[in-house]
Amino acid sequence: MDPSTTLFTLALGLTPPWKVWNIRFSPEDRRLDIAIDFPQGSLFTCPVCGSNGAKAYDTTDKSWRHLNFFQHEAWLTARVPRVECDKGCGVKKIEVPWARPGSGFTLLFEALIMVMVREMPLWHKGAQVAKLLAEQDTRLWRIIRYHVAEAMKHLNLSEVKRIGMDETASRRGHHYISLFFDMDKSQLLFATKGKDKETVKAFAQDLTARKGKPKGILQVCCDMSPAFISGVKEQFPNAEITFDRFHIMKIVNEAVDQVRREEARTQPLLAKTRFIWLKNPGNLTARQEATLDSLKDRNLKTAKAYQIRLTLQELFQTSSREEGEAFLKRWYFWATHSRLPPMVAAAKTIKNHWDGVLNWFHSRLTTGLVEGFNSLLQAAKARARGYRSNANFITMAYLIGGKLNFALPT
Repeated sequence: MDPSTTLFTLALGLTPPWKVWNIRFSPEDRRLDIAIDFPQGSLFTCPVCGSNGAKAYDTTDKSWRHLNFFQHEAWLTARVPRVECDKGCGVKKIEVPWARPGSGFTLLFEALIMVMVREMPLWHKGAQVAKLLAEQDTRLWRIIRYHVAEAMKHLNLSEVKRIGMDETASRRGHHYISLFFDMDKSQLLFATKGKDKETVKAFAQDLTARKGKPKGILQVCCDMSPAFISGVKEQFPNAEITFDRFHIMKIVNEAVDQVRREEARTQPLLAKTRFIWLKNPGNLTARQEATLDSLKDRNLKTAKAYQIRLTLQELFQTSSREEGEAFLKRWYFWATHSRLPPMVAAAKTIKNHWDGVLNWFHSRLTTGLVEGFNSLLQAAKARARGYRSNANFITMAYLIGGKLNFALPT
């Protein structure tokens, strides 16, 4: 036997009766073709009963894209037999060990795709995965979706007790997906299109399908979305809701900015100062700090709103729920008597969600994990110049945050 065919048989990890029979390299086509075959009279394992005495009945020629050989494409070709089992199972097609059923790629090629797509976009106008491998991105997406779906089948959610939920934009316009996390394992459990209470129902159904118990969910962290709140109450009756501190501060930040916009109509000094009032003092640049110092003593409504905002942050430094509630009552009185309508409205929103705000002292849950994940996901979307469908975006979310075990060859 040609030593090169023996070498490639070993390199591909082929086991009897499979072996490399021929190798053809074409510099002009920049392609390596490896022909795999089996000796006449070989016996195969019956795909029905597992008997090792099945003989080849007939064959079909098939090809699979393999890992590149240096800068050249590599392809495997083989006669794939149907076998006739001596146990009476009939004529059945076998599956080859180097590729999954129905795929035009080897398992090692698919493993390469799963590694590469974590680090770079699958496709955009620049040279990325699809272009580097000279493959259509639609074919590669099918690989990724398949392996993500297979890995998701093995998730066991029976121990999930505390979840966090949030939405993120999937593309421009009002297009969102909702994300659900195991807050103890920092793991994405479920993602689905939309941001209404039906998304919570869909998660509860998925949780149940993966051995989880909706009644076993004891803590939920989310924003003040009425849809999320309604969905949680319906689907997780034993859950205590904690309203995320970042969203609480977002409500107050938006009120401060509204005060600034209204006052800027009569106070030109407030022009181009938006981000100064939205940052904490320790995060200001030297120039922003100087601007703030020049404005805060001018008896501005915006400066007053800013102080109300900064004071609310101290709520999360108090040591107990009782102390926190006493602090929040004082803050609420100050905000509602500030004569600043946006701040009054923000304070009343917090009042309407009083228990959920104070539940933080018990659960200590925030969606900081979710917000951090959203940043990674949006960064991936930006690198890819967006995704063509919600299905692709959700697949990428699972790939980034699902902590999935793909069980692919290495």
